[in-house]
Amino acid sequence: MIRYLIDWDLAIYAMGGEKDSRLNERLASCDAGELGISAISFAEVALGTWNGKPPRQEVLDEFVRVIPILPFDEAAAREYARLPFKRARFDRLLAAHALSIGATVVANNEADFADVPGLVVENWAA
Repeated sequence: MIRYLIDWDLAIYAMGGEKDSRLNERLASCDAGELGISAISFAEVALGTWNGKPPRQEVLDEFVRVIPILPFDEAAAREYARLPFKRARFDRLLAAHALSIGATVVANNEADFADVPGLVVENWAA
């Protein structure tokens, strides 16, 4: 069961090659099937890769072989419709996705999610 959805910023950090980072230690401590990346966050990372920013395509491909991409589905869309829109829409989409599956968002930008009722956010890089 997916317990954690990793946001784009920490996904990029995890793919940066810092093997001894606190983030990568925490990711490695998760059991198989506990961690995923929303299709929303994956799109943000893939866009950067497409535009020549890190990570390289092969690094991104390896990352999603280990951490599955979760589709943004009807339940997530219904949660999205209920959320306040005070900041970036991608953050709201990710928040809705996490709420729809009962997952915790793992992000470095906790403040961007602070006004989402019922959402749990953890920063594994702090």
